[in-house]
Amino acid sequence: MESLIVILLGLSIGSFANVLIYRIPKGESVVLPSSHCPKCEVNLKWWHNIPLLSWLLLKGRCGYCNSKISIQYPLIELLTAIIFLIIYLNIGFTIQAFLLAFTFTTLLALAVIDFYHKAVPDSLNLLALTLAVFYTLDVELIIHSFKNALLFGGAFAFLRFYVSFFTGREAMGEGDIMIAGTIGAILGLYTGVFAIFLSSILTIPAILFSKEREMPFIPFLALALWIVYIFEERVILMLNTLLFS
Repeated sequence: MESLIVILLGLSIGSFANVLIYRIPKGESVVLPSSHCPKCEVNLKWWHNIPLLSWLLLKGRCGYCNSKISIQYPLIELLTAIIFLIIYLNIGFTIQAFLLAFTFTTLLALAVIDFYHKAVPDSLNLLALTLAVFYTLDVELIIHSFKNALLFGGAFAFLRFYVSFFTGREAMGEGDIMIAGTIGAILGLYTGVFAIFLSSILTIPAILFSKEREMPFIPFLALALWIVYIFEERVILMLNTLLFS
């Protein structure tokens, strides 16, 4: 029963994440106006807004003008539900689990926005970083997470200036620095450094096969963070084997 509640909650939060992805880059309110078709601008009925199910029943088209609805909408809802379910299975049905799942959902929204716009809103980036620091609700852990966030953010800032100076090109954006801080807050120093390294490895195929001159980095940082979080015990075992055997 709890698993079903978590999945439904994840689908609902995913639906809201789609609102953030669509509206925030355009400078629009995430509250008003109510949900409407971006093509015909007709306000949607409640049954048009049921996460995942409505897209399937409407066959991916607006119920009024029949224009196509991007598969992004059900995909984000499904991915968010998966995020919520996996974190619930990891740490249980707690407020900490909800806050951490919402952190990863915010990172998902940031990754999609960065993919489309090559820039991310500070409001969402600050939200992700704040949630990452405070989700544990334990004072000692919060202080520790804050220190790690500062360490990773500062290291990325220095790295950005050095790489930009020697290459003559802007190497990373300010948003990447804040995501690095989020990684540090969630993972800590040991596996956090590995997540940064993994994000660089994940970027290589995209760089090789993409014709884009400017490559968004946040999707790779967020994906690496998620992978390392899910397999953290195995990552620690692997690192211990490589470094201390």
